[in-house]
Amino acid sequence: MQKVIILGLGKTGLSCVHHFLRAGVTPTVVDTRNHPPGQESLPAGVPLHTGPLDERLLCQAELIIASPGIALATPALQAAAKAGVEIIGDIELFVRQARASIVAITGSNGKSTVTTLVGEMAAEAGLSVGVGGNIGTPALDLLLQPADLYVLELSSFQLETTHTLQAAAAVILNLSEDHLDRYDGMAGYLAAKQRIHNGARRIISNRDDAATLPLGQPVWRSFGLDDQQYGRIRHQGELWLAVAGEPVMPVSQMQIVGAHNQMNALAAMALCDAVDIPRAPQLAVLRRFSGLPHRCQFVREHNGVRWINDSKATNVGSTLAAVSGIAEAVTGKLVLIAGGQGKGQDFAPLQALLGHGIDHLLCFGQDAELLAALGPQAERVADLEAAVARAAALTQAGDWVLLAPACASLDMFRNFEARGDRFCDLVEAL
Repeated sequence: MQKVIILGLGKTGLSCVHHFLRAGVTPTVVDTRNHPPGQESLPAGVPLHTGPLDERLLCQAELIIASPGIALATPALQAAAKAGVEIIGDIELFVRQARASIVAITGSNGKSTVTTLVGEMAAEAGLSVGVGGNIGTPALDLLLQPADLYVLELSSFQLETTHTLQAAAAVILNLSEDHLDRYDGMAGYLAAKQRIHNGARRIISNRDDAATLPLGQPVWRSFGLDDQQYGRIRHQGELWLAVAGEPVMPVSQMQIVGAHNQMNALAAMALCDAVDIPRAPQLAVLRRFSGLPHRCQFVREHNGVRWINDSKATNVGSTLAAVSGIAEAVTGKLVLIAGGQGKGQDFAPLQALLGHGIDHLLCFGQDAELLAALGPQAERVADLEAAVARAAALTQAGDWVLLAPACASLDMFRNFEARGDRFCDLVEAL
């Protein structure tokens, strides 16, 4: 019987525990936290080791399932690898068991939206579809129900420990600075993302972002905001989504707004075409899909001011996408609320928008000083509560307030959802 260690508990770790128990293997769980999340749900009889990593224990394993949150460069893991221990993640474990085709989606921004769109389009077409990975359901739990298709959102961390993905269709939606506190520059981050292309049958790329191109593999189709392949055209006096120059659907019929969401829609259509999901269910979903919470989510209009929650914008690229996405609809001033843990990013791209798209920047959290130094339009505030109060004082009818922090939330909140929920509560209380 294989000696298995699951490194890192939480939701994903628990799914791994149950997977091995179903296979008749009792794994050992190791977690550096003294009280790891999910501990109370750990089945009786499963050993749990907490605190600093025991290198000797890891080196005695035959297989380690490493949490995405633990870097492979961790010395104890390096020692185990040197000792010949196989180290994989839950996604690799999943793909070894999965018997249906996989659509794999990664990128710095838009992953969850595109994953959800493709999943809903497949379901609309009558397929039994399992949607999960880095969103919602842990991948291994998807194996509990029969499926015709799996749609997986994959992070760079998950891809690091995935070796045999061989997706039916794969895409890197875009690439912008993120997780540079874990990677040695953008090259390491890009290399992790590029692993999604390994063995993929059909690769989709973003024409507007050369970093999404595969290395030494052909691109099946591309998407972008011009009139090529999956793109946009002017037709009957308005902008339409188009495929190979043929109009498919007017952008005005979509519930989600902004150029970045049009890109998301085009990517989802290309992925669905790659696995033979018909066009009609694709368009039916695009007409009704109103977006995901914390992703350019409309909160309310108060005194003529529109408040938008994009707490999921945890890097500079996603904040830029949010600002450009709503720019065409903003008639007055735009106040941006940003701040938190910057993860080593360069905030300079935001500087060019100060006074040219962003009228006022309210900064809070761990890296507020770096943001406040961008220009005279930037102002430091104590916390999110103070940011909402100050934004309300600065705005009048026709203005918009956007929470798109460009930073992780963990300095002040449990996660980006908690940050977004708090923002919505504060706005509703105005």
